[in-house]
Amino acid sequence: MQLDHATIVTAELDAVRHFFVEISGLTDGPRPPFSFDGHWLYANGRPVVHLVGARATAPAGRVAPRIDHIAFRLDTAAEWQALLGRLDAAGIGYQTAQVPPSDAQRAERQLFVALAPGVVVEFVSAA
Repeated sequence: MQLDHATIVTAELDAVRHFFVEISGLTDGPRPPFSFDGHWLYANGRPVVHLVGARATAPAGRVAPRIDHIAFRLDTAAEWQALLGRLDAAGIGYQTAQVPPSDAQRAERQLFVALAPGVVVEFVSAA
């Protein structure tokens, strides 16, 4: 398992993008066709910072703007299944989703665990 990305939700999408691209040296790159505004910023060919435009109202228990979550990438189906087994055995709830495919990327599956209000961990793997 490896750290995959951090997601930042902000109402100042352009200003935050400018900081990470023009000041920090990340590059704005391909992003799946999500139904909300945002940017994926790349370092060494990997999207390591995901920016998401803050909505006027945040989901219950969350604030905006915020650092939304960290994500860990699982490289194999065996790792994914082992994670599911550990979560289920421990009685830990989770939500799943799918990253829509794009020209630059295959579909991926996501799993989100809310550890506490405002603390979310994502696990992502190839679909």
